[in-house]
Amino acid sequence: MKLLAIDTSSDACSAALLWGDRIEQVLETAPRRHGELILAMMQRLLGEAGAELAELDAIVFARGPGSFTGVRIAVAVAQGAAFGAGLPVVPVSTLACMATGQFRRGGQRHLLTALDARMGEVYWGCFEIDCRGLAQPCCEEQVSPPGRVQVPPGRSWYGVGSGWAAYGEQLMARAALERQSCAGDAICEAHDLALIGAAELVAGRQMAPELAAPVYLRDRVTRAD
Repeated sequence: MKLLAIDTSSDACSAALLWGDRIEQVLETAPRRHGELILAMMQRLLGEAGAELAELDAIVFARGPGSFTGVRIAVAVAQGAAFGAGLPVVPVSTLACMATGQFRRGGQRHLLTALDARMGEVYWGCFEIDCRGLAQPCCEEQVSPPGRVQVPPGRSWYGVGSGWAAYGEQLMARAALERQSCAGDAICEAHDLALIGAAELVAGRQMAPELAAPVYLRDRVTRAD
């Protein structure tokens, strides 16, 4: 399988090329520069592999939630590249990607992902890692104040994402976690988008580029992000 995955949903910007059983990633933390960086990252990965865009099976993108502006950039770039090359696109949840990444790095299997959504709220979701090492949702992804996060009972959860850095005490109380049981600096990485995207493509969950759309969870914003 051959996939190109892109993420611009946070301050970090990344692209990854899955080519058979290998994944190469380029990642840079560069707020507000995603539009100028992501295309160059894609071209660099393809160039180093000696590949053309049209050789791919699909383009994978982080569909949100996350920065409103960043998520829109990923959708637009994926649409444009896929349409021009005659490829389908595969949308992947930012929260699921982060949970999968934390398992890859740390081995935790029950993950509460929370992103700082500003305005006193978090984007959040609960995930379990399946036998393939991929995050599967335990509940619907939501946006709410951190004090209203509802964690499924009966599991020991590990916290992931910027919501834990911003609202750690409240989230720890909701999930009954100790401070060491969270990674507040974890980010979405295109590497993990590629892993999930490959499984989604095998399952037939690709779509035509014109159908790609962002998932905001909250359709209002009071200041530029």
